[in-house]
Amino acid sequence: MPAPQKRGRARDRNNVLARPEFMSLNQPSPSPQEVRNFNRKQSGQYGGNANEGARERRQSQQLPEEDCMQLNPSFKGIAWNSLMAIDIAMSKRLGVCAHSTSSWGGARSMVKLIGITSHGFPWILGTAICLWNSNTLAGQEVLLNLLLALLLDILTVAGLQKLMKRRGPYEVTPGILDYLVLDVYAFPASHASRATMVSKFFLNHLVLAIPLRVLLVLWAVSVGLSRIMIGRHHISDVIGGVVTGYLEFNFVEILWLSSSTCQMLSSLW
Repeated sequence: MPAPQKRGRARDRNNVLARPEFMSLNQPSPSPQEVRNFNRKQSGQYGGNANEGARERRQSQQLPEEDCMQLNPSFKGIAWNSLMAIDIAMSKRLGVCAHSTSSWGGARSMVKLIGITSHGFPWILGTAICLWNSNTLAGQEVLLNLLLALLLDILTVAGLQKLMKRRGPYEVTPGILDYLVLDVYAFPASHASRATMVSKFFLNHLVLAIPLRVLLVLWAVSVGLSRIMIGRHHISDVIGGVVTGYLEFNFVEILWLSSSTCQMLSSLW
C-alpha cells in the first residue's frame, strides 16, 4: 500500500516543478492540496479574464460609429474634410459684414439690401400682382410660369435645407421674411438659387438690350456674394444655390404651361 502513496507524491511534486514559475529554494515545497487549490484559482482567473475580454469586445462592437476612432481614414474622407475646412475658412474671411463690428460693418445694411432684392416673398407678391393686372395672353403665360417657378424654388430649397440642416459660418438669426419662405438653414442658399433662376428666366423669355442683360447677370452674382459677406452662407452654399436654380429653370422649361392652359387657369379666377 505505501507504493501508491509514494507514486502520488512524486506525481504532485513533478506537477509543482513543471509549473512555469520560479520557486524559492528557502521555502518548503507546498503540499499537494495547496497545489490543487492554486491550480483551480489560476484556471478560474484565466477564465474570468477571458470572459471579461469577450464582454469588452462585444461592447466595442455595439459602440456607435461616430464614437470609434478611424485610425486609417480613406482618401475620399481626407479630401472631403480638407475641402470643407477650406470652405469654412474662406467663408469666414469673406464675411466682412457679418456683424456691425466687422471690418466692413458700416456697409452691412447696404449689402443686406442687395440680398433682399432676391427674397422670395417680394418676388411672389409682385409676380401675382402683375399677373392679376395683365391683359395679354403672352404676358399671362410668362408671368404664370414665373410664379410656378418661384413656388417650386421655395419648396425645393426648403426641402433641401430641412434635409441638410447646415448652419452658416456665423451665428446670424434669420429674419421674419426668412421664416415666411422657410429659409432658415444655410445649404443651399435660397437667394442665390432664386436669383439664378429668375435671371435665366428673363434672359430666355424677355427681349432685353445687352446692357440690361449684363446688369441682370451682375445682379445675380452680387446677390450670391452679398449672402457670403453678411455671414449668412458659405461659399459652397451659394454654389449649391446656383446649381439648384439652374436645374429648377430647366425643370420649368420641360413643364412649360402653354397660353391655352394659362387662359383656362386664368378664367378660374
